[in-house]
Order: sequence, then structure tokens, then C-alpha cells
Amino acid sequence: MNTETSTIQNNRVTGAMTIMVIAMLIIPGMDILAKWLATSFPMAPATITFSRFLVQVMLMAILVAIRTRSFGFSARNSAFNIVRGLLIGSASMLFFISVKYMPVADAISIFFVEPIFVMFLSWIFLDEIVGWRRVMAAIVGFGGALLVIQPSFSQFGPVSLLPLCTATLFAFYLILTRKYGVGDSPMKMQFFSGIGGVVFCSIAMLVGEVSGVEDLAFTIPVQFEVFAGLFLIGVIATLGHLLIVLAFSMAPASTLAPFQYIEIVSATVLGLMIFGDFPSPSKWLGTGIIISSGLFIFWREQRVSKSIANN
Repeated sequence: MNTETSTIQNNRVTGAMTIMVIAMLIIPGMDILAKWLATSFPMAPATITFSRFLVQVMLMAILVAIRTRSFGFSARNSAFNIVRGLLIGSASMLFFISVKYMPVADAISIFFVEPIFVMFLSWIFLDEIVGWRRVMAAIVGFGGALLVIQPSFSQFGPVSLLPLCTATLFAFYLILTRKYGVGDSPMKMQFFSGIGGVVFCSIAMLVGEVSGVEDLAFTIPVQFEVFAGLFLIGVIATLGHLLIVLAFSMAPASTLAPFQYIEIVSATVLGLMIFGDFPSPSKWLGTGIIISSGLFIFWREQRVSKSIANN
């Protein structure tokens, strides 16, 4: 590789890392807004999630139409992407319910066992090799999650387990994306997954209306602040995920994956500023263990990938 090519590649990686940092700094704003809407007005988490995906569908429809100069939205894997939308829709709803009752930073810390779940699912469904070191790191990381969950469970009850459910659903979402996510542009994938999210939330709100479950109910927004907040959540979610897709198209996943943990920092700062939430020492310890185990897993994956490429 000549000097010019190496410089261009380094610039791409630097740009990708910058984009990833921006995405991780803004995405927790979506969760903070969801908590604010759910606790201050209040808006049902199901309605908030429905609005988040409805805005995503509208924005993606506009962008795809501008890019293709067509209002047709056919895709090779539209059904698959709708299934992805059902998974991400259910994951988002459970997470928005959890942040209604518990600090956003706590919920995000518990959610970050997701790389551990992805590792095990990739071993089961994708036949990827998982060594004993990564298994031990995963076990340690899950122990860190339990350190965060334990005081949260005492304070908030079973709702503190919802981020674990979110992590599980999101892990399946990523596994499906790894296995079948080819042939369509990121914009079209986001458009059809948004439709899946809208469908799931519509069904959930119907169930909520019939069963009387408050968090699943359809809440009609009447104040301007609510409309603005709901729209902004959709914009942040759409922009954040597009930035992530762009970053991963410019640099290796193993380089960018550790930057996901910036989300915890951003969520902690925003939660402290807006709600006065600050993690306890045991939660800081648990979060540190989760981050350390996740970084070790990413590091091992990078080493294994290089070893396979050199053989």
C-alpha cells in the first residue's frame, strides 16, 4: 500500500470514528426525550415508539424518493426487513417502557450485554467460532450486568429486566441483518424496517386499548411540545442509525464497535442534567465490568479475524 493510499484509508477510518462518536452522543437524546414525554405529560411508551417509527418511514420515503426520483419502494428483501422492523419495534418499545421507570444510564448499561448475546447467537445460528476466552469474558460481562440490575430490581422491580429483553431482541435483529442483510440500500432497509416497527406498535396499542395496559395505550398528543418531542425522537433515531450505517461502511466493525460505549457517558450526563439521576458506586462498577468484557470480546474478534486472514 503506497503512502497516498494509506493516507486516504487513515482519513476514512478517522472520519468513520468521528461519525460514530457523533451518533453515540446524540442517540441517548432519543431515550431522554422518551422518558420526559412518558413522565411529564404523560405519553404512553407504545405511542412514543409508534411515532418514532412513523417519522422514520416518512423521512426514509422522502430520502428514497429524492435519491431514486421515484415513489416506488420495492426492495429485494422487503419481507425480511419488515421482520427486522418487528424485532426492533418490540425492542424499542420495551426500552422506552424501562426508561419511563428507571434512569436512562442504568437501562443503557444493562442493554450493553447485547454484544455478549450477539456472540452466542452468532455461534448458534451462524456457525462462527467462539473461543473459551470470549465465553469467559461474556460470563464476566453478564455478572457486571447483574451488578447494575440488582439494586435496580430492588428499586424498580421486574421493569429493570426489560433492558435485558431489549438486548436479546436487538441481538436477534443484528443476527438476521448479518445473515440476510444484503441486496438493498441502507435507506430502503430503514424504510421497510420502519414499516415493521409501525405494524408492531399498532398491534401493541390495539392490545393495550383492549386490555387496559396503560403503557401500551394510544395517547393522543395535544400539546405542541409533545408533537415536537415525538418528531424529534424520530429524527434522532433515523439520523443516528444512518450515521452508524455510514460509519460502518467506511471502517471495520472491530474498530468502531467500542465507540458504542460512549452512549453510556452521554446518557449519564443528560440524565444528570435533566432528571438528576446519577449511578451508584455498584452501578459504576457493573458498567465498568460490562464495558471491559465487551472491549475484550471486540479485541479477540479482531485478533481471530486477522489470524484467519493471514492463514
